[in-house]
Amino acid sequence: MSDYGYFNRFGGKYVAEVLRRPLDELEIAFQGAIADANFLAELTNIRNDFIGRPTPFLFAENATKATGGAQIYIKMEGMAHTGAHKINNAVGQALLARRMGKRRIIAETGAGQHGLATAAACAKLALECVVYMGAVDVSRQQPNVAAMEMYGATVVPVLSGARTLKDAINEAMRDWAASYDTTHYLIGSALGPAPFPNMVRTFQSVIGTETEQQIAERGLDVAALVACVGGGSNAIGFFSPFLEKDRPRLIGAEAGGIGPGRGENATRMCGAAARDGIIHGYKSRFLVDEDGQVAQTRSISAGLDYPGIGPQLADLGESGRIEFTSISDAEALDALSFFARSEGILFALESAHAGAAALKLARDLPVEKAVVINMSGRGDKDLFITSPEFRPAQWRVFLTSELERLTAGREIHDGGLQ
Repeated sequence: MSDYGYFNRFGGKYVAEVLRRPLDELEIAFQGAIADANFLAELTNIRNDFIGRPTPFLFAENATKATGGAQIYIKMEGMAHTGAHKINNAVGQALLARRMGKRRIIAETGAGQHGLATAAACAKLALECVVYMGAVDVSRQQPNVAAMEMYGATVVPVLSGARTLKDAINEAMRDWAASYDTTHYLIGSALGPAPFPNMVRTFQSVIGTETEQQIAERGLDVAALVACVGGGSNAIGFFSPFLEKDRPRLIGAEAGGIGPGRGENATRMCGAAARDGIIHGYKSRFLVDEDGQVAQTRSISAGLDYPGIGPQLADLGESGRIEFTSISDAEALDALSFFARSEGILFALESAHAGAAALKLARDLPVEKAVVINMSGRGDKDLFITSPEFRPAQWRVFLTSELERLTAGREIHDGGLQ
């Protein structure tokens, strides 16, 4: 467990002096809120009425028959409002910010799901919202960008560095350092300086609490829980009630990308590429180059290509309580297709990594056992990435025709103005 923001040697609060006070104030406010029955009642109401909790717990009967091994169950976080688990933490932190009198929210986002969830939560709670997003992710996640703007958020493309999630975090940190009197930085994963890892785990633990109850209601003998791991918010929330127990096995699926070489993946706990480091205000395991600078990462899933991992997950990985495995882009795409065809469920690319790991595991387990996958999000957001993979010719025709239609419409519109 955390001790002053540490999980053994990982965690901490490594920030500039200007951010010490807002972090200390945030920790005090958080501890007060989770001890306040009125705050918890409001959080429960908004979870039920706005997010749509509890989320379903699905027996994947066709997938189980196809694999011939353990029973496969899916915790359907993709059925939550905005399409992913991110809304659990966004609502919790937004309520906390409003309680603290902060009316402006900033956030970082990679795949766009955290930004989307934050924008929706801010719209619901009448808070201003600014989302920093790497320009690369803006390009590949346009549907989420459009939805964020529909919710009233300002999306700021980040053009520095690799123009992905780590750079969005850097820009959000700079903003917060200059505006913390009126602004709350709503971090989307279980990382960053204390108290963020504890706070995000607490708000995401609703996933694991529901899962534990749903397992008990069905009387399942669960061999393993499987979740994808980028920064780790869905995994730590899913695993939370089981961390102090000996079983079931807890499996974290990292992004194996296109290969084992540097810059080809985002595996921090698998292999030997990562090192201990202090980045973005906390100590954990990071992918770095020979000079100790943040290394380039690669994954087909924007939400898994972060170079670090949440400090509690790093500690649990080193202790052996969580087992980590690497899933390639190709394996994730195969799992996405398999679950779509066998169960009528479209996994997010991030969640498909967990699906792939679970399929490997389930095949070798007896039929009386069960494996539970946290489907952390649904794949609507990834159609601009997956369609070129699964149906490239048709997708090219579609994009060409759309461009022609938009161009023709602009010419007609412009001509009408003359």
